[in-house]
Amino acid sequence: MARKATTKDTIAKNTIRDMKKLGVYKPEYNPLIDVYADMMSQYIKANQEFVKGGYQYETTTAAGNPKKSGIVATLENLRKDILAYSDRLCLNPKSMNIEPPSKKVDNGSPLDKFLMNQK
Repeated sequence: MARKATTKDTIAKNTIRDMKKLGVYKPEYNPLIDVYADMMSQYIKANQEFVKGGYQYETTTAAGNPKKSGIVATLENLRKDILAYSDRLCLNPKSMNIEPPSKKVDNGSPLDKFLMNQK
């Protein structure tokens, strides 16, 4: 099993490698890649802490009411930011205008298909 890249530098290098494979890398994107790699590194570390903490989703306020734990809020915010940056860096199917594979749908009989094509 391959070890997950956790350092900012490793993530940045892997991101550049992936962008080159996709044909979207330009050196001018390095500052954006640096921010993206930093967020990914933070996300990995925060997720490890979340796991170590037993996946504690909620904490109790002083008034005794449950609220979302800080680590969960941090993970959610990082996910949103990472998604936005991955769009800008063309690292996901949506940014590349690639539709996910759809399930084959039966459009009915050959007559139905013929009639649909006549419109």
